Amino acid sequence: MKYLIAIDPGTDDTAFGVVVPDLPGCFSAGDTVEEAIDNAHEAAKLWLETVIDDGGTVPSASPFSALQIKDDYKGWIWAVINVDLSDYPTKQSAY
Repeated sequence: MKYLIAIDPGTDDTAFGVVVPDLPGCFSAGDTVEEAIDNAHEAAKLWLETVIDDGGTVPSASPFSALQIKDDYKGWIWAVINVDLSDYPTKQSAY
């Protein structure tokens, strides 16, 4: 499953913060953009694994056009992560 991630550029004194908008509460950070993306991937895998283990539904990915217009992410960097869910039996949501 491919999910968009939003990366807060940070400053000289702060790390790059990153969120997975389609996975509520899923966030991470990194000292570089690359590290932030890698950490977001790990956070998303753990988030999804927890939802699946608890019998929940895996959220569908939103289209970029729906996320890029949100004020919360103005000026942020966008990237895509791919989380392989083939090892987990899942129920995917319809939204």
